[in-house]
Amino acid sequence: MTFSRLSSVPPRHELRSVLNSGLSCLGLAFFFSVFANLLMLTGPLFMLQVYDRVLSSRSEETLVALFMLVAMLYGLMAGLDFARGRIVARFGARFQSCLDKRVFDATLRQSIHPRVRASTATASRDLESIQTLCASPVLLAIMDIPWTPLFIAAIFVFHPTLGWLAVAGGASLILVALLNQKLTRRKLANAQSAGARANMLSEYARQASEIICAQGMKEQVSDRWSQQRADALGQSIRASDWTGSFSAMTKSLRMLLQSAMLAVGAFLVLQNEMSPGAMIAGSILLGRALAPVEQGISQWAIVERARSAWRSLDGFLNAVPPEPEHTNLPRPKAHLAVNGLAVVPPGSSAPTLRGATFEISAGDALGVVGKSGSGKSSLAKALLNLWSPVSGEIRLGGATLDQYDPDALGRYVGYLPQHVTLFQGSISENIARLDQNPDAEKVIEAAKKANAHDLILSFPNGYDTRIDGLDDQLSGGQRQRIALARALYCDPVLLILDEPNSALDAEGTEAVNTAVRELKVAGKMVIIMTHRPQAIAECNLLAVMEKAQITRFGSRDEVLNASVQNAGVIRHTFAKAGNQ
Repeated sequence: MTFSRLSSVPPRHELRSVLNSGLSCLGLAFFFSVFANLLMLTGPLFMLQVYDRVLSSRSEETLVALFMLVAMLYGLMAGLDFARGRIVARFGARFQSCLDKRVFDATLRQSIHPRVRASTATASRDLESIQTLCASPVLLAIMDIPWTPLFIAAIFVFHPTLGWLAVAGGASLILVALLNQKLTRRKLANAQSAGARANMLSEYARQASEIICAQGMKEQVSDRWSQQRADALGQSIRASDWTGSFSAMTKSLRMLLQSAMLAVGAFLVLQNEMSPGAMIAGSILLGRALAPVEQGISQWAIVERARSAWRSLDGFLNAVPPEPEHTNLPRPKAHLAVNGLAVVPPGSSAPTLRGATFEISAGDALGVVGKSGSGKSSLAKALLNLWSPVSGEIRLGGATLDQYDPDALGRYVGYLPQHVTLFQGSISENIARLDQNPDAEKVIEAAKKANAHDLILSFPNGYDTRIDGLDDQLSGGQRQRIALARALYCDPVLLILDEPNSALDAEGTEAVNTAVRELKVAGKMVIIMTHRPQAIAECNLLAVMEKAQITRFGSRDEVLNASVQNAGVIRHTFAKAGNQ
């Protein structure tokens, strides 16, 4: 019961392929269902024998023998039910396990693209909904429904009138099931959608808790969330009312049919057309025939939720195809060439970067300066291969970025974002990029390159200090210096710094400048996106961006002389920073 790999599966058929690879599990469960349902005849046949043979013959030995046989058969049936329940539960777990990493990877890659952000937020929950269906009793009820005609056919053996009554009862329940599906599908979907909106607002509020409290927005946000939550609860109650009404109707109808079966059977016994044992057995068989239908209706919300999740997850995975396999390229040389690069953000039609062309080599530090919205962030995301160019190309060590495996590229290109995110774990694990067995020597070396070694040793437990990525136990500058060590952990050939001085004091700024200086000496490349003069103190090259274009590129002093009136003051700032 193993699942095939998905790397060669066309994206459009991923869910179907995983399902098909586990059909042997479902086939085995259905095989057990054959015998489990045949053993369901034990009760009716036992009642038939007791009424027609034991009571008429008054044989205690026959009663004991029949009961021992029935006990053995019920024990076997319990074992089969237990076995098929375990099989379908493990099928659901393996289905989720096979797709968990795929969904998680797709969520990470696509979370920066607004056009599928809603699907991203629910993809994991969709997968869990499908797994819940596989582990729920309703799947076994669906496997039992095909045996309903067999039990009804057995009732015909007792008497045709009872058989036709069973057919009429089964048809009534099927009609109720169809009405249930038709009338509750939209209501269940609306309830799920309303609940998702409320949960999304709650998550946004959690992430922005500081600004909400600081700006006096708590009451307004709380009121809005309460309105959405009340709407979700109302939708859920309405859907539950409809589902509950059909469930109650089904249960009452089934009990009425069993009573009707007894009444008609008793009439036929009085007419000497059948035996009392057949009357009781027919009633039990009818209850067993209609039980899976009743169970399916009562748990229809699980089925509907799984169907909706299947469609949503299938669309999400189609929109985010698996990463293609890449040939492992050697470590690139320190040479970056950008030629005619144009970038359009996902979900937009207007380019935020046009015609960018420049080249840097080993030992170069390039400062990219410009106003907000000039295209600096677009250039950074393109250099990190987060956004694909619509025209032009980026070559690192002679190969375009898309030729590298994304994980390998992450080791060759270090990145320090403006807004630093650390994760739950030790400082050592964060620097080692959450490696469960971090290389202590490489961790310390990266921290020293980032001039964060002494800072880390000042913490109570040094490198083993546990941090929570969501709290504020570290200052912004401390977090940024730890993140710089993380960017340097794999000894990248290119380091990209996005506003590295935004949260640093004078000591932190000097630490970053020292790190840039040492990287240049080591033959690495550095690109700094900034608007602060202190950040480009160690840059030998400068690019000025205006209106999504690089308007000037060249040596730092030449570009400053040509574009900045107070270039002398800025150079004095550089000299002062270098002497500190």
